[in-house]
Amino acid sequence: MRTVTETADVFKALGDETRLRIVHLLLHSDTALCVCEMVDSLHLPQYQISRHLGVLKNAGVVAVDRKGTWAYYCLVQNGNLLRALWQVLERSLKQQQFSRDAAQLDLRLAQRAHGECVVGFVSLEEPGGKTVQSRADVKT
Repeated sequence: MRTVTETADVFKALGDETRLRIVHLLLHSDTALCVCEMVDSLHLPQYQISRHLGVLKNAGVVAVDRKGTWAYYCLVQNGNLLRALWQVLERSLKQQQFSRDAAQLDLRLAQRAHGECVVGFVSLEEPGGKTVQSRADVKT
């Protein structure tokens, strides 16, 4: 059971658009995500994604699993509060921006080899059909 302060920390952590976009990616994915996969999907710089993941981790919203120099993040599933939040967010985060993020993530995850993040550059299609090169070997 969380204290009032811990519960407030969870809601504060979720009170940011970028962090909600990250949570949506994690809800959309069936697997833990590497930082570079989130960078490519959200089209935001690595330092920004890492900073937001730090806030989510400190609030107990995400957990990290390190495999060598790679960091894979997933949503914390323990506790009634978080399970209920994930159900609510999964139903409510259907806006166009979240749908674009999910489509970009699907493209990025298709680049995985043996279930692991791909090292190097990948080509992703932005909304509107423009193809961009994205650095996929950023490590945190």
